[in-house]
Amino acid sequence: MLDFMNVYDKYETVIGLECHIQLLTKTKMYSSDVAEYGALPNTNVSVVTLGHPGTLPVVNKRAIEFAVKLGIAVNADIREENQFARKNYFYADLPKGYQITQDKTPICTGGYITAKMKDRELRVNLTRIHMEEDAGKSLHDIDPFETLVDLNRAGTPLLEIVTEPDLRSGEEAYAYLTEVRKLVRYLDICDGNMEEGSLRCDANISVMLKGSKIFGKKVEVKNMNSFRNVQRAIDFEIKRQIDLVEENKEIAGETRSFDAVKGITFSLRSKENANDYRYFPEPDLQPVFITKEYINEIKAGLPVLPDELFNIYTKEYKLSEYDALQIIDRKEVAAFYNDLVKHTANQKSAANWVMGPIKAYLNERALTISEFTLPSKKIAEIISLIDAGKLSNSAASQKLFPALVDQPTKSAEQLAGELDLLQNSNSNELQGFVDQALAKYPEKINEYKNGKVTLLGMFVGEVMKLSKGKADPKLLNQLVKETLEK
Repeated sequence: MLDFMNVYDKYETVIGLECHIQLLTKTKMYSSDVAEYGALPNTNVSVVTLGHPGTLPVVNKRAIEFAVKLGIAVNADIREENQFARKNYFYADLPKGYQITQDKTPICTGGYITAKMKDRELRVNLTRIHMEEDAGKSLHDIDPFETLVDLNRAGTPLLEIVTEPDLRSGEEAYAYLTEVRKLVRYLDICDGNMEEGSLRCDANISVMLKGSKIFGKKVEVKNMNSFRNVQRAIDFEIKRQIDLVEENKEIAGETRSFDAVKGITFSLRSKENANDYRYFPEPDLQPVFITKEYINEIKAGLPVLPDELFNIYTKEYKLSEYDALQIIDRKEVAAFYNDLVKHTANQKSAANWVMGPIKAYLNERALTISEFTLPSKKIAEIISLIDAGKLSNSAASQKLFPALVDQPTKSAEQLAGELDLLQNSNSNELQGFVDQALAKYPEKINEYKNGKVTLLGMFVGEVMKLSKGKADPKLLNQLVKETLEK
Protein backbone atom coordinates (compact mmCIF):
# COMPACT_ATOMS: atom_id res chain seq x y z
CA MET A 1 0.00 0.00 0.00
CA LEU A 2 1.11 3.57 -0.63
CA ASP A 3 1.89 5.55 2.48
CA PHE A 4 1.19 9.13 1.46
CA MET A 5 -2.42 10.20 2.00
CA ASN A 6 -2.07 13.01 -0.56
CA VAL A 7 -1.71 10.31 -3.23
CA TYR A 8 -5.16 8.96 -2.36
CA ASP A 9 -6.60 12.47 -2.18
CA LYS A 10 -6.00 12.87 -5.91
CA TYR A 11 -8.73 10.33 -6.62
CA GLU A 12 -12.49 10.19 -6.42
CA THR A 13 -14.37 6.98 -5.72
CA VAL A 14 -17.57 6.02 -7.51
CA ILE A 15 -19.79 3.45 -5.77
CA GLY A 16 -23.12 1.90 -6.64
CA LEU A 17 -24.88 -0.63 -4.43
CA GLU A 18 -27.22 -3.51 -5.22
CA CYS A 19 -29.30 -4.62 -2.24
CA HIS A 20 -31.40 -7.76 -2.14
CA ILE A 21 -34.11 -7.70 0.51
CA GLN A 22 -35.89 -10.92 1.37
CA LEU A 23 -39.61 -10.28 1.79
CA LEU A 24 -41.65 -11.27 4.85
CA THR A 25 -44.22 -13.26 2.92
CA LYS A 26 -45.56 -16.55 4.22
CA THR A 27 -44.98 -18.30 0.91
CA LYS A 28 -42.48 -18.15 -1.93
CA MET A 29 -42.47 -15.86 -4.94
CA TYR A 30 -44.01 -18.22 -7.46
CA SER A 31 -45.26 -21.19 -5.40
CA SER A 32 -47.17 -22.00 -2.21
CA ASP A 33 -44.08 -23.43 -0.49
CA VAL A 34 -43.48 -22.01 2.97
CA ALA A 35 -40.88 -19.22 3.09
CA GLU A 36 -39.26 -19.23 6.52
CA TYR A 37 -35.77 -19.09 7.97
CA GLY A 38 -34.37 -21.90 10.11
CA ALA A 39 -36.38 -24.92 8.92
CA LEU A 40 -34.64 -28.27 8.46
CA PRO A 41 -32.66 -28.30 5.19
CA ASN A 42 -34.58 -29.10 2.00
CA THR A 43 -37.99 -29.31 3.69
CA ASN A 44 -39.62 -26.17 2.23
CA VAL A 45 -39.50 -27.39 -1.36
CA SER A 46 -41.94 -28.81 -3.89
CA VAL A 47 -42.01 -29.77 -7.56
CA VAL A 48 -42.78 -26.13 -8.41
CA THR A 49 -39.73 -24.80 -6.56
CA LEU A 50 -37.62 -27.54 -8.15
CA GLY A 51 -38.92 -26.66 -11.62
CA HIS A 52 -40.16 -30.12 -12.55
CA PRO A 53 -41.62 -30.49 -16.06
CA GLY A 54 -45.29 -29.57 -16.29
CA THR A 55 -45.32 -27.32 -13.20
CA LEU A 56 -46.45 -23.72 -13.49
CA PRO A 57 -45.50 -20.68 -11.37
CA VAL A 58 -48.04 -18.27 -9.86
CA VAL A 59 -47.07 -14.75 -8.75
CA ASN A 60 -47.26 -14.01 -5.01
CA LYS A 61 -49.71 -11.10 -4.63
CA ARG A 62 -48.26 -10.04 -1.28
CA ALA A 63 -44.81 -9.65 -2.84
CA ILE A 64 -46.28 -7.21 -5.38
CA GLU A 65 -47.93 -5.28 -2.53
CA PHE A 66 -44.58 -5.05 -0.71
CA ALA A 67 -42.85 -3.82 -3.86
CA VAL A 68 -45.45 -1.09 -4.30
CA LYS A 69 -45.08 -0.10 -0.62
CA LEU A 70 -41.35 0.35 -1.06
CA GLY A 71 -41.80 2.22 -4.32
CA ILE A 72 -44.17 4.70 -2.69
CA ALA A 73 -41.84 5.14 0.30
CA VAL A 74 -38.85 6.07 -1.92
CA ASN A 75 -40.89 8.29 -4.29
CA ALA A 76 -40.28 5.99 -7.26
CA ASP A 77 -42.37 5.67 -10.41
CA ILE A 78 -44.41 2.46 -10.27
CA ARG A 79 -44.89 0.62 -13.55
CA GLU A 80 -48.38 -0.21 -14.73
CA GLU A 81 -47.53 -3.28 -16.88
CA ASN A 82 -45.06 -5.64 -15.23
CA GLN A 83 -43.57 -8.50 -17.20
CA PHE A 84 -41.30 -11.27 -15.97
CA ALA A 85 -38.18 -12.76 -17.51
CA ARG A 86 -35.97 -15.81 -17.15
CA LYS A 87 -32.37 -15.23 -16.13
CA ASN A 88 -30.50 -18.36 -17.17
CA TYR A 89 -27.37 -19.67 -15.49
CA PHE A 90 -26.18 -22.88 -13.91
CA TYR A 91 -25.34 -23.17 -10.24
CA ALA A 92 -25.70 -26.03 -7.81
CA ASP A 93 -28.23 -24.24 -5.58
CA LEU A 94 -30.39 -22.99 -8.47
CA PRO A 95 -32.69 -25.98 -8.98
CA LYS A 96 -34.48 -24.79 -12.14
CA GLY A 97 -31.34 -23.59 -13.89
CA TYR A 98 -32.87 -20.10 -14.12
CA GLN A 99 -34.39 -17.39 -11.96
CA ILE A 100 -37.68 -15.68 -12.68
CA THR A 101 -36.95 -11.97 -12.42
CA GLN A 102 -37.73 -8.67 -14.14
CA ASP A 103 -35.40 -7.49 -16.87
CA LYS A 104 -36.74 -4.70 -19.07
CA THR A 105 -39.75 -3.83 -16.90
CA PRO A 106 -38.75 -3.27 -13.26
CA ILE A 107 -41.75 -2.54 -11.03
CA CYS A 108 -40.14 0.69 -9.74
CA THR A 109 -37.86 3.17 -11.47
CA GLY A 110 -36.20 6.25 -10.04
CA GLY A 111 -36.80 7.46 -6.50
CA TYR A 112 -34.27 8.15 -3.76
CA ILE A 113 -33.32 7.39 -0.18
CA THR A 114 -31.90 10.00 2.21
CA ALA A 115 -29.58 9.27 5.11
CA LYS A 116 -28.35 11.48 7.93
CA MET A 117 -24.56 11.87 8.03
CA LYS A 118 -22.67 13.63 10.83
CA ASP A 119 -22.30 16.85 8.86
CA ARG A 120 -24.90 16.64 6.11
CA GLU A 121 -27.86 14.83 4.61
CA LEU A 122 -26.95 12.23 1.99
CA ARG A 123 -29.32 11.67 -0.93
CA VAL A 124 -28.84 8.46 -2.91
CA ASN A 125 -30.79 8.22 -6.16
CA LEU A 126 -32.17 4.85 -7.22
CA THR A 127 -32.04 3.34 -10.69
CA ARG A 128 -34.63 0.61 -10.21
CA ILE A 129 -36.33 -1.85 -7.89
CA HIS A 130 -37.36 -5.18 -9.36
CA MET A 131 -38.94 -8.41 -8.15
CA GLU A 132 -37.26 -11.79 -8.39
CA GLU A 133 -36.83 -15.10 -6.61
CA ASP A 134 -33.86 -16.15 -4.49
CA ALA A 135 -31.53 -19.08 -5.15
CA GLY A 136 -30.82 -21.80 -2.60
CA LYS A 137 -27.77 -21.84 -0.36
CA SER A 138 -24.47 -23.67 -0.78
CA LEU A 139 -22.82 -24.57 2.54
CA HIS A 140 -19.04 -24.94 2.45
CA ASP A 141 -18.21 -25.09 6.18
CA ILE A 142 -20.16 -28.12 7.44
CA ASP A 143 -18.50 -31.02 5.63
CA PRO A 144 -14.70 -30.83 5.16
CA PHE A 145 -14.84 -32.59 1.79
CA GLU A 146 -18.21 -31.76 0.25
CA THR A 147 -20.33 -28.69 -0.46
CA LEU A 148 -23.86 -29.16 0.89
CA VAL A 149 -26.91 -27.60 -0.73
CA ASP A 150 -30.04 -26.39 1.08
CA LEU A 151 -32.86 -25.45 -1.30
CA ASN A 152 -35.21 -24.02 1.36
CA ARG A 153 -34.34 -20.46 0.34
CA ALA A 154 -34.86 -21.15 -3.38
CA GLY A 155 -37.89 -19.26 -4.63
CA THR A 156 -38.10 -16.86 -1.68
CA PRO A 157 -39.38 -13.44 -2.81
CA LEU A 158 -36.76 -10.72 -3.23
CA LEU A 159 -36.70 -7.06 -4.13
CA GLU A 160 -33.44 -5.84 -5.63
CA ILE A 161 -32.72 -2.16 -5.03
CA VAL A 162 -30.12 -0.74 -7.43
CA THR A 163 -28.63 2.70 -6.77
CA GLU A 164 -27.15 5.21 -9.15
CA PRO A 165 -23.34 5.56 -8.75
CA ASP A 166 -23.92 8.31 -6.16
CA LEU A 167 -21.84 7.06 -3.24
CA ARG A 168 -18.27 8.17 -2.64
CA SER A 169 -17.03 6.30 0.45
CA GLY A 170 -17.51 3.29 2.69
CA GLU A 171 -18.94 5.61 5.33
CA GLU A 172 -21.66 6.81 2.94
CA ALA A 173 -22.46 3.21 1.99
CA TYR A 174 -22.85 2.34 5.69
CA ALA A 175 -25.22 5.28 6.25
CA TYR A 176 -27.29 4.36 3.18
CA LEU A 177 -27.62 0.70 4.16
CA THR A 178 -28.63 1.68 7.69
CA GLU A 179 -31.43 3.78 6.21
CA VAL A 180 -32.53 0.96 3.88
CA ARG A 181 -32.80 -1.45 6.79
CA LYS A 182 -34.71 1.08 8.89
CA LEU A 183 -37.12 1.77 6.02
CA VAL A 184 -37.96 -1.87 5.21
CA ARG A 185 -38.50 -2.57 8.91
CA TYR A 186 -40.90 0.36 9.24
CA LEU A 187 -42.77 -0.93 6.18
CA ASP A 188 -42.86 -4.48 7.66
CA ILE A 189 -41.66 -5.96 4.39
CA CYS A 190 -38.26 -7.35 5.53
CA ASP A 191 -36.65 -7.99 8.92
CA GLY A 192 -33.33 -6.57 7.68
CA ASN A 193 -31.18 -9.24 9.35
CA MET A 194 -28.01 -9.24 7.28
CA GLU A 195 -26.55 -12.10 9.35
CA GLU A 196 -29.45 -14.36 8.26
CA GLY A 197 -29.14 -13.27 4.64
CA SER A 198 -32.48 -11.44 4.50
CA LEU A 199 -30.65 -8.26 3.49
CA ARG A 200 -27.63 -8.69 1.22
CA CYS A 201 -25.47 -6.14 -0.53
CA ASP A 202 -23.08 -6.13 -3.49
CA ALA A 203 -20.90 -3.08 -4.13
CA ASN A 204 -19.66 -1.82 -7.52
CA ILE A 205 -16.54 0.28 -7.00
CA SER A 206 -14.28 2.26 -9.31
CA VAL A 207 -11.79 5.12 -8.90
CA MET A 208 -10.91 8.07 -11.12
CA LEU A 209 -8.90 11.26 -10.85
CA LYS A 210 -10.85 14.12 -9.30
CA GLY A 211 -12.53 16.19 -11.96
CA SER A 212 -12.49 13.38 -14.51
CA LYS A 213 -15.64 12.71 -16.55
CA ILE A 214 -14.70 9.11 -17.30
CA PHE A 215 -15.36 6.43 -14.70
CA GLY A 216 -12.64 3.90 -13.94
CA LYS A 217 -13.04 0.17 -14.46
CA LYS A 218 -15.74 -1.21 -12.17
CA VAL A 219 -15.05 -4.01 -9.70
CA GLU A 220 -17.89 -5.85 -7.95
CA VAL A 221 -17.48 -7.01 -4.35
CA LYS A 222 -19.87 -9.65 -2.97
CA ASN A 223 -20.38 -11.78 0.14
CA MET A 224 -20.33 -9.14 2.87
CA ASN A 225 -22.37 -10.17 5.90
CA SER A 226 -22.63 -6.91 7.87
CA PHE A 227 -22.84 -3.18 7.23
CA ARG A 228 -19.47 -2.70 8.89
CA ASN A 229 -17.92 -5.28 6.54
CA VAL A 230 -19.42 -3.48 3.54
CA GLN A 231 -17.66 -0.33 4.71
CA ARG A 232 -14.39 -2.18 5.37
CA ALA A 233 -14.49 -3.92 1.97
CA ILE A 234 -15.12 -0.65 0.13
CA ASP A 235 -12.36 1.17 2.02
CA PHE A 236 -9.89 -1.63 1.24
CA GLU A 237 -10.92 -1.81 -2.39
CA ILE A 238 -10.51 1.95 -2.87
CA LYS A 239 -6.90 1.79 -1.67
CA ARG A 240 -6.19 -1.36 -3.68
CA GLN A 241 -7.41 0.20 -6.92
CA ILE A 242 -5.58 3.49 -6.36
CA ASP A 243 -2.37 1.57 -5.65
CA LEU A 244 -2.74 -0.28 -8.96
CA VAL A 245 -3.34 2.94 -10.90
CA GLU A 246 -0.35 4.64 -9.25
CA GLU A 247 1.83 1.65 -10.18
CA ASN A 248 0.56 1.81 -13.80
CA LYS A 249 -1.09 -1.59 -13.45
CA GLU A 250 -4.43 -2.49 -14.97
CA ILE A 251 -7.51 -2.91 -12.79
CA ALA A 252 -9.21 -6.16 -13.74
CA GLY A 253 -12.95 -6.01 -14.33
CA GLU A 254 -13.89 -8.81 -11.97
CA THR A 255 -16.06 -10.01 -9.13
CA ARG A 256 -14.31 -10.15 -5.75
CA SER A 257 -15.25 -11.40 -2.30
CA PHE A 258 -14.36 -10.00 1.13
CA ASP A 259 -12.36 -11.86 3.77
CA ALA A 260 -13.60 -10.34 7.04
CA VAL A 261 -10.81 -11.92 9.11
CA LYS A 262 -7.97 -10.55 6.98
CA GLY A 263 -9.84 -7.39 5.99
CA ILE A 264 -9.05 -7.84 2.28
CA THR A 265 -10.89 -8.55 -0.96
CA PHE A 266 -9.89 -11.40 -3.26
CA SER A 267 -10.79 -12.41 -6.79
CA LEU A 268 -13.72 -14.78 -7.43
CA ARG A 269 -14.14 -14.65 -11.19
CA SER A 270 -13.41 -12.48 -14.18
CA LYS A 271 -16.18 -10.31 -15.59
CA GLU A 272 -14.87 -10.99 -19.08
CA ASN A 273 -15.73 -14.66 -18.57
CA ALA A 274 -19.12 -14.02 -16.97
CA ASN A 275 -22.06 -16.03 -18.28
CA ASP A 276 -24.52 -14.53 -20.71
CA TYR A 277 -27.79 -14.75 -18.81
CA ARG A 278 -29.81 -15.02 -22.04
CA TYR A 279 -32.80 -13.14 -20.66
CA PHE A 280 -36.07 -13.88 -22.40
CA PRO A 281 -39.74 -13.32 -21.43
CA GLU A 282 -41.05 -15.83 -18.89
CA PRO A 283 -43.50 -17.92 -20.98
CA ASP A 284 -45.51 -19.25 -18.01
CA LEU A 285 -46.48 -15.92 -16.42
CA GLN A 286 -48.86 -13.30 -17.73
CA PRO A 287 -48.02 -9.60 -17.17
CA VAL A 288 -49.21 -8.10 -13.89
CA PHE A 289 -51.04 -4.77 -14.17
CA ILE A 290 -50.92 -2.27 -11.30
CA THR A 291 -53.61 0.39 -11.28
CA LYS A 292 -53.49 3.87 -9.74
CA GLU A 293 -56.40 2.86 -7.51
CA TYR A 294 -54.34 -0.04 -6.14
CA ILE A 295 -51.36 2.25 -5.50
CA ASN A 296 -53.56 4.80 -3.68
CA GLU A 297 -55.11 2.06 -1.58
CA ILE A 298 -51.66 0.90 -0.42
CA LYS A 299 -50.48 4.48 0.13
CA ALA A 300 -53.44 5.12 2.45
CA GLY A 301 -52.34 2.22 4.66
CA LEU A 302 -48.66 3.15 4.98
CA PRO A 303 -47.29 3.87 8.47
CA VAL A 304 -45.58 7.15 9.35
CA LEU A 305 -42.05 6.69 8.00
CA PRO A 306 -38.71 7.74 9.56
CA ASP A 307 -38.27 11.00 7.60
CA GLU A 308 -41.74 12.21 8.57
CA LEU A 309 -41.19 11.20 12.21
CA PHE A 310 -37.89 13.11 12.22
CA ASN A 311 -39.67 16.28 11.10
CA ILE A 312 -42.41 15.84 13.69
CA TYR A 313 -39.95 15.23 16.52
CA THR A 314 -37.60 18.10 15.67
CA LYS A 315 -40.10 20.72 14.48
CA GLU A 316 -43.25 20.03 16.49
CA TYR A 317 -41.82 18.41 19.63
CA LYS A 318 -38.60 20.50 19.56
CA LEU A 319 -36.37 17.49 20.21
CA SER A 320 -32.72 17.71 19.22
CA GLU A 321 -31.70 15.92 16.02
CA TYR A 322 -29.70 13.46 18.14
CA ASP A 323 -32.70 12.58 20.32
CA ALA A 324 -34.96 12.23 17.29
CA LEU A 325 -32.56 9.93 15.45
CA GLN A 326 -32.04 7.76 18.54
CA ILE A 327 -35.78 7.19 18.94
CA ILE A 328 -36.47 6.68 15.23
CA ASP A 329 -33.63 4.17 14.84
CA ARG A 330 -35.89 1.25 15.82
CA LYS A 331 -39.53 1.11 14.83
CA GLU A 332 -40.63 -0.47 18.13
CA VAL A 333 -38.96 2.28 20.17
CA ALA A 334 -40.60 4.99 18.05
CA ALA A 335 -43.97 3.24 18.46
CA PHE A 336 -43.59 3.25 22.27
CA TYR A 337 -42.57 6.91 22.27
CA ASN A 338 -45.47 7.87 19.98
CA ASP A 339 -47.87 6.16 22.38
CA LEU A 340 -46.23 7.83 25.38
CA VAL A 341 -46.67 11.36 24.02
CA LYS A 342 -50.39 10.68 23.65
CA HIS A 343 -50.52 10.71 27.47
CA THR A 344 -48.15 13.62 28.21
CA ALA A 345 -47.48 17.00 26.64
CA ASN A 346 -43.88 16.98 27.89
CA GLN A 347 -42.32 15.42 24.77
CA LYS A 348 -38.74 16.18 25.86
CA SER A 349 -39.18 14.45 29.21
CA ALA A 350 -40.83 11.52 27.41
CA ALA A 351 -37.78 11.24 25.13
CA ASN A 352 -35.45 11.34 28.15
CA TRP A 353 -37.35 8.52 29.80
CA VAL A 354 -37.30 6.33 26.68
CA MET A 355 -33.57 6.84 26.11
CA GLY A 356 -32.64 6.89 29.82
CA PRO A 357 -34.28 4.75 32.52
CA ILE A 358 -36.31 2.57 30.15
CA LYS A 359 -33.36 1.83 27.85
CA ALA A 360 -31.09 1.11 30.84
CA TYR A 361 -33.69 -1.24 32.36
CA LEU A 362 -34.03 -3.17 29.09
CA ASN A 363 -30.28 -3.36 28.48
CA GLU A 364 -29.62 -4.71 31.98
CA ARG A 365 -32.09 -7.53 31.35
CA ALA A 366 -31.28 -8.12 27.65
CA LEU A 367 -34.88 -7.28 26.70
CA THR A 368 -36.34 -5.46 23.72
CA ILE A 369 -38.89 -2.70 24.15
CA SER A 370 -41.50 -5.09 22.71
CA GLU A 371 -40.95 -7.17 25.86
CA PHE A 372 -41.34 -4.17 28.19
CA THR A 373 -44.45 -4.84 30.29
CA LEU A 374 -45.12 -1.39 31.78
CA PRO A 375 -47.68 0.55 29.71
CA SER A 376 -46.60 3.94 28.42
CA LYS A 377 -49.45 5.53 30.36
CA LYS A 378 -47.65 4.64 33.61
CA ILE A 379 -44.51 6.46 32.44
CA ALA A 380 -46.70 9.47 31.67
CA GLU A 381 -48.00 9.35 35.27
CA ILE A 382 -44.42 9.54 36.56
CA ILE A 383 -43.67 12.50 34.28
CA SER A 384 -46.81 14.23 35.54
CA LEU A 385 -45.68 13.86 39.16
CA ILE A 386 -42.26 15.33 38.34
CA ASP A 387 -43.76 18.23 36.37
CA ALA A 388 -46.10 19.00 39.27
CA GLY A 389 -43.15 19.18 41.67
CA LYS A 390 -44.38 16.20 43.67
CA LEU A 391 -41.45 13.93 42.83
CA SER A 392 -37.75 14.39 42.14
CA ASN A 393 -36.13 12.99 39.01
CA SER A 394 -33.75 10.80 41.00
CA ALA A 395 -36.49 9.32 43.19
CA ALA A 396 -38.62 8.73 40.09
CA SER A 397 -35.97 6.87 38.10
CA GLN A 398 -34.19 5.04 40.93
CA LYS A 399 -37.09 4.06 43.19
CA LEU A 400 -40.55 4.63 41.74
CA PHE A 401 -39.88 3.34 38.21
CA PRO A 402 -38.57 -0.13 39.20
CA ALA A 403 -41.32 -0.46 41.84
CA LEU A 404 -43.98 0.44 39.26
CA VAL A 405 -42.62 -2.19 36.86
CA ASP A 406 -43.17 -4.78 39.60
CA GLN A 407 -46.59 -3.39 40.60
CA PRO A 408 -48.11 -2.02 37.38
CA THR A 409 -51.70 -2.18 38.64
CA LYS A 410 -51.04 0.70 41.07
CA SER A 411 -50.99 4.33 40.02
CA ALA A 412 -47.65 6.14 40.11
CA GLU A 413 -48.89 8.59 42.76
CA GLN A 414 -50.30 5.83 44.97
CA LEU A 415 -47.05 3.88 44.86
CA ALA A 416 -44.94 7.00 45.39
CA GLY A 417 -46.98 7.70 48.52
CA GLU A 418 -46.54 4.17 49.80
CA LEU A 419 -42.78 4.46 49.26
CA ASP A 420 -42.73 7.86 50.99
CA LEU A 421 -41.24 9.54 47.90
CA LEU A 422 -43.61 12.46 47.44
CA GLN A 423 -41.98 15.86 47.87
CA ASN A 424 -43.07 18.37 50.51
CA SER A 425 -44.74 21.35 48.85
CA ASN A 426 -46.15 22.79 52.07
CA SER A 427 -44.62 26.28 52.16
CA ASN A 428 -45.38 26.84 55.85
CA GLU A 429 -43.65 23.62 56.88
CA LEU A 430 -40.69 24.27 54.56
CA GLN A 431 -40.35 27.82 55.88
CA GLY A 432 -39.82 26.34 59.31
CA PHE A 433 -36.98 24.19 57.95
CA VAL A 434 -35.49 27.26 56.22
CA ASP A 435 -35.54 29.34 59.40
CA GLN A 436 -34.02 26.46 61.36
CA ALA A 437 -31.19 25.96 58.85
CA LEU A 438 -30.33 29.66 58.49
CA ALA A 439 -30.25 30.15 62.26
CA LYS A 440 -27.21 27.84 62.39
CA TYR A 441 -25.10 30.11 60.13
CA PRO A 442 -25.47 33.81 60.98
CA GLU A 443 -21.92 34.55 59.76
CA LYS A 444 -22.58 32.83 56.44
CA ILE A 445 -25.73 34.88 56.00
CA ASN A 446 -23.66 38.06 56.26
CA GLU A 447 -21.18 36.68 53.70
CA TYR A 448 -24.07 35.92 51.34
CA LYS A 449 -25.48 39.42 51.73
CA ASN A 450 -22.04 40.85 51.02
CA GLY A 451 -21.96 39.16 47.63
CA LYS A 452 -20.93 35.54 48.20
CA VAL A 453 -24.01 34.18 46.40
CA THR A 454 -22.46 30.73 45.96
CA LEU A 455 -23.47 30.02 49.58
CA LEU A 456 -27.05 29.64 48.42
CA GLY A 457 -26.38 26.01 47.51
CA MET A 458 -25.11 25.29 51.04
CA PHE A 459 -28.24 26.76 52.61
CA VAL A 460 -30.51 24.80 50.25
CA GLY A 461 -28.60 21.60 51.03
CA GLU A 462 -29.05 22.13 54.78
CA VAL A 463 -32.80 22.60 54.39
CA MET A 464 -33.01 19.52 52.15
CA LYS A 465 -31.36 17.47 54.90
CA LEU A 466 -33.89 18.70 57.46
CA SER A 467 -36.73 17.76 55.09
CA LYS A 468 -35.15 14.31 54.59
CA GLY A 469 -34.83 15.04 50.87
CA LYS A 470 -38.54 15.60 50.34
CA ALA A 471 -38.59 19.35 49.85
CA ASP A 472 -39.81 20.59 46.47
CA PRO A 473 -36.52 21.97 44.99
CA LYS A 474 -38.15 24.88 43.13
CA LEU A 475 -40.18 26.01 46.12
CA LEU A 476 -37.22 25.47 48.44
CA ASN A 477 -34.88 27.65 46.36
CA GLN A 478 -37.50 30.39 46.25
CA LEU A 479 -38.10 30.33 50.02
CA VAL A 480 -34.36 30.36 50.87
CA LYS A 481 -33.72 33.32 48.53
CA GLU A 482 -36.69 35.29 49.87
CA THR A 483 -35.66 34.67 53.48
CA LEU A 484 -32.04 35.68 52.88
CA GLU A 485 -33.10 38.89 51.15
CA LYS A 486 -35.35 40.08 53.97
